[in-house]
Amino acid sequence: MREAILLSANEREFLVGALQAEQRVDGRRPFDTRRLKVRFGPNDGVCEAQLGPTRVLSSVTAELVEPFPDRPNEGSVRFSVEFSPMASPSFEAGRPSEEAVEVARVIERSLKGSGAIDTEALCVLSGRKVWALNVLIHVLDHGGALLDACSVSVLCALLSFRHPDVTVGGQSGQEVIVHPPHVKEPIQLNIHHLPLAISFAFFEDDGELVVVDPSLKEEAAMRGMLTVCLNPQGELCALQKAGGVAVSTSQIMRCVRIASGKVAERAGQMKALLSEYEQGREKNRIRRRRPHSAMEEENAGSGSAQAGDKSTYHQMESSSDEDSSEEEEEEE
Repeated sequence: MREAILLSANEREFLVGALQAEQRVDGRRPFDTRRLKVRFGPNDGVCEAQLGPTRVLSSVTAELVEPFPDRPNEGSVRFSVEFSPMASPSFEAGRPSEEAVEVARVIERSLKGSGAIDTEALCVLSGRKVWALNVLIHVLDHGGALLDACSVSVLCALLSFRHPDVTVGGQSGQEVIVHPPHVKEPIQLNIHHLPLAISFAFFEDDGELVVVDPSLKEEAAMRGMLTVCLNPQGELCALQKAGGVAVSTSQIMRCVRIASGKVAERAGQMKALLSEYEQGREKNRIRRRRPHSAMEEENAGSGSAQAGDKSTYHQMESSSDEDSSEEEEEEE
């Protein structure tokens, strides 16, 4: 986003000169990425990803709706992006900007277009009820490579999300019953692969000077940008060229090879962080279930005590009846 920051001619000349010497202002090498941080929210389906100063928060919600007539056995996934005015001076509140729409389209194309999300698993009752997922992406701070941070945040939010378990039954046999979490464990989404975005910035007119994961100042000085969406298996899921200088086919293939290694590394980090989150979630789930089991045991114990009192009461009644009958026989 060039409107987010303005560079003077001296600043741009210094930045490009450093890149020609294979140095960057923040101390990285041309193909080094910034440190990735992932924080999961207190609820399922909430995740904040931070890539350098860039921070993105994604949240996933689900609701039961009627399916589209042409896809009666598939659920739906909708992506929307919100640019907070606090994230960048160029962001404005209200109607989504062109860049917000572009980010949402790239994320949707990389996830839905590549078949990463199993939409058929979201079907509850064919032609009547399916799960509709709403993915809301909040840009909290824009420090460059916005698509890279958005892809990590969205994927982690989808991987940590669970929708309620449902059963179909009732008197008509077509009634959808939604079970709360303490009755039935919520169900995870089926994610087939992990498409991640890696951005490249091109400098000079020939586009031969290129860096990965550009910062905000580098985006202000660049002549063009290319975003490559790959999964850890090396399959190309989406490609976005946001105008600017022309890039040769050999340069694009070079970027794809570099992005493949970066995606594999980043996917490994995500899986490790997600495993830690799942372990913590399982511990919290066990803690939440203990009070319910204790209450059930207490209720069962009180029920048996009441049954014991009743049997004792019946025994006392029968013994009193026997005593009264013996007394009547002695009088006779």
